[in-house]
Amino acid sequence: MPNPVTHLILQSFLVCLVFFQPVLCQADLVKTIEQIKPAIIGIGSFYKLRSPPVNFLGTGFVIGDGQHAITNTHVISDLSGSKNKESLIIMTGKGDKPELRSAVVVALDKEHDLALLRFEGSSLPTMKLGNANTVKEGKSLAFTGFPIGMVLGFYPVTHHATISSITPVILPAQNARQLDAAKIRQLQKSAYTVFQLDGTAYPGNSGSPLYDPDTGEVYGVVNMVFVKGKKESILSDPSGISYAIPGNYIVDLLKRGGQDNF
Repeated sequence: MPNPVTHLILQSFLVCLVFFQPVLCQADLVKTIEQIKPAIIGIGSFYKLRSPPVNFLGTGFVIGDGQHAITNTHVISDLSGSKNKESLIIMTGKGDKPELRSAVVVALDKEHDLALLRFEGSSLPTMKLGNANTVKEGKSLAFTGFPIGMVLGFYPVTHHATISSITPVILPAQNARQLDAAKIRQLQKSAYTVFQLDGTAYPGNSGSPLYDPDTGEVYGVVNMVFVKGKKESILSDPSGISYAIPGNYIVDLLKRGGQDNF
C-alpha cells in the first residue's frame, strides 16, 4: 500500500500541473516578450522629399553581432525599382519617434523569401536561432511584429500561434488533369515545406520572428497570410491562417552572406 501522505502530495502536484500549466506558460511568455522586444525592428524606406519621409514596409529581427537583421525579400523588393532613390532603413525603439538607421542588403534568398540586412550604429539586442527541424505539428509558438505598421505608433504586437500543419509551399493543382510537364517541374524544383499557423497575421507582420514562448529561440519567419476575400479586406476580415518560413533556411542565408560564425 502506498503511503497516504505521499499519495495526497502526488495528487496535489498533478492537479497543479493540469490546472495551472497555462498560467505558468503565460508567465514564461511575458518574460520572453520583455527580453525579445528590443530585438524587434521595423523595416522601411526613407525619402526626404516625401511626406511623410518614412514609409513602413514590414518587420525584422536582429541576430548575430547585433548589427544584422532578418526580414522577407518581398518586404524590400519594391526598393530595387524605386524611381525616387529611396534609402533602406531600420527602425528601433518605441513610441511616436523611433530611431532610424541606414541599412544595406547583405544577402538574399528569393526562393525562400528571406533577406539579410546590415544596419549602422551601435549593436542591438539579438534573438537566437533554434533548430527548426525539431518543430512538430501542434507546437505552440508566438510571433511579434508590427501588424498595422506605425498607425498607432511604434509598438510591437505579439500573437500566439500553433503549428497547424507543415505543408509544401506550392499547392498542387486541384486534379491530375491540371498538372502539365511545366507545373510538375516547378513543383519538383521549388516545393519546400513551410509552417502553417493558426495565428492571425497581417501584411505588416511580414518578417516577424516565430519563436518559442519559453526560450525566445527563433524557429521561423512569418511571410504570408491567407486572404479569404479581396486583399483590401485583410484587416477587417482576416482568415486566421498564416505561414512562416522554417528557420533552417536562415542558417543557409547567413552562410551565403559570409556570416556563418553566428
